[in-house]
Amino acid sequence: MTQPNNLLTRIFQGVAVLAIAALFVGLGFWQLQRASDLKESLKVARTIDTKVVALQSVAQPRQALGEQAFNRTVSLTGKYIANFRAPNQDDGKGVVADWEVALAQVDERSAILVVRGLWSDRLLNPKIQQSMNIDIEGVLVASQSGDRADNVPGVISRLDSAVVVGLTDLDLYDGYILARAEASDGQDLQRTRVTEEKINPKIPGYYWQHISYVVIWWLMAAVVLYLPFYRRRVTP
Repeated sequence: MTQPNNLLTRIFQGVAVLAIAALFVGLGFWQLQRASDLKESLKVARTIDTKVVALQSVAQPRQALGEQAFNRTVSLTGKYIANFRAPNQDDGKGVVADWEVALAQVDERSAILVVRGLWSDRLLNPKIQQSMNIDIEGVLVASQSGDRADNVPGVISRLDSAVVVGLTDLDLYDGYILARAEASDGQDLQRTRVTEEKINPKIPGYYWQHISYVVIWWLMAAVVLYLPFYRRRVTP
């Protein structure tokens, strides 16, 4: 009975070793996929399509932005019907400042938030009135998810149409536009424009960190597979 028991024990040990090694190999492939996904997400997030398209061609009011809309350069003609201060905004250079945000009426039934520039520059175009048509060109950006301040009259806590939905009967677009240019009656409105906020990828960590985990998991798999042979060598 001893030999069959020893055989079953060795088979069980072999299966266990292979299962553990397969687990480590699988974890390595998982980290490799996360590294690839992180690299791709950063590439997509940093890519801005400079070809100008009409806002209505890539987005619709009361609908979440699709992949085809993110970071697209869009144009529209509308009227500014409300102005807000958006405190504590962090631009692409890490500069924190208050931004001027306007609600632009796109047509009779819809509107979208537009970041015009710094709040300190809001008086640079005193002739702009709410009844005037403004030609706007800018980058369409996804809504912010975290508040930067309290939502009080004249102030919005974050760049998100959800925080102003109770202030208008118009249908609102998801996301907001970072204005790159504004014009009225063919005259450009000159002011300092702000840049995109730094991108925080949804996948945590850094690319090379995930690659190092791949090496660690696969090294552990190799060690697990080698240990039985090592024990045989040292066993007298």
